[in-house]
Amino acid sequence: MSKITFLGAGSTVFVKNVLGDVMLTEALQGFELALYDIDEERLSDSERLLNSMRETLGSSCTVKAYHDRKAALKGANYVINAIQVGGYDPCTITDFEIPKKYGLRQTIADTLGIGGIFRNLRTIPVMLDFAQDMQEVCPDALFLNYTNPMAVLTNVMNTVGGIQTVGLCHSVQVCVPGLFESLGMDHEGVQSKIAGINHMAWLLEVTKDGVDLYPEIKRRAAEKQKEKHHDMVRFELMLRFGYYVTESSEHNAEYHPYFIKRNYPELIERFNIPLDEYPRRCIEQIKGWKEMREKLFASESIEHVRTHEYASYIMEAIETNKPFKIGGNVMNTGLITNLPSEACVEVPCLVDASGITPTYVGALPPQLAALNRTNINTQLLTMEAAVTGRKEHIYHAALLDPHTSAELSIDDIVSLCDDLLEAHGSWLPEFK
Repeated sequence: MSKITFLGAGSTVFVKNVLGDVMLTEALQGFELALYDIDEERLSDSERLLNSMRETLGSSCTVKAYHDRKAALKGANYVINAIQVGGYDPCTITDFEIPKKYGLRQTIADTLGIGGIFRNLRTIPVMLDFAQDMQEVCPDALFLNYTNPMAVLTNVMNTVGGIQTVGLCHSVQVCVPGLFESLGMDHEGVQSKIAGINHMAWLLEVTKDGVDLYPEIKRRAAEKQKEKHHDMVRFELMLRFGYYVTESSEHNAEYHPYFIKRNYPELIERFNIPLDEYPRRCIEQIKGWKEMREKLFASESIEHVRTHEYASYIMEAIETNKPFKIGGNVMNTGLITNLPSEACVEVPCLVDASGITPTYVGALPPQLAALNRTNINTQLLTMEAAVTGRKEHIYHAALLDPHTSAELSIDDIVSLCDDLLEAHGSWLPEFK
């Protein structure tokens, strides 16, 4: 029997979306849906939910929860990853509260910045454990990574873990529809091209019937910037650097040195930047799950409509040899010529029975490549720290981080890293 393994299956709502999509895909009927999570209660919730959905949707997929990871992985054709190491409490709290003592504020802290560095450091060892298991029991499986920090973790799985991996992020799918809705424009029939790195990929081309839409986009964006709205950081970046970026303004506020600055506190108000946004979301999600759980399990039948998540479409394209285009995170094998070959990049990819084939992009506009490289520097040094166990590379990663280095002195950055290492304790045993 063909098999799809979901690691982090306690993410019940996300499991519902991704594996619900699988249940609605004809080419994936009959697959075993193998669930694994270290949280027994959430794992049981997901198993119960999917079995209810299977009945409602009339799917021939089978659902099985595993308490042994290697058994869950054995014989898998596809492995979907959606783990979060350390959770909100204690690790996300640590990532935010310790830097605050130094006056360093963050918004999301799941990709770059000091919070992103430490999320990587505690996640990479777990990912490499996955890779080791997969090498033993499903070495040819395709690993679909949804976990942040996307670029580093996808890079590690490919280059150190030796597992064929593609990173998948929602920001590519929603970039053009979200931008056009914000500006009151119709995105039907619009052609676009997006490439760069995860959370900082660029809308390089946007046309309709051969007409470049960027002049009108920028005109409307400049007008909209006169009043407060939710996307002010991205509009400012576009008006200054020429192109719109895929990930949200709250994310991009902390990928650059321009927006969250103690000496310019007025920028927080001016660009409508939600400091400490991710902890707020975590609290709301924890509370919201309790309410949603009651509603889900109170229903006799659980309906589902196929979502825009890439996973089921990728597996369908491979199984049927019907091509499908995605925006995927892959290694930079000459795809973007002015970014490092060691980097993981986000580019258009073709999926069919031969697997995932990334497309050649060429050189990004020089200012965009320069912005990407500021983030890649920290990504690669974080990865180096995790793989080698050398603590000095943690300092290097933090010292080169755009936001951290713009706010703190060398001494403070080193001290902050030491405080975070101590606070994480058993979550980072290799650096004790």
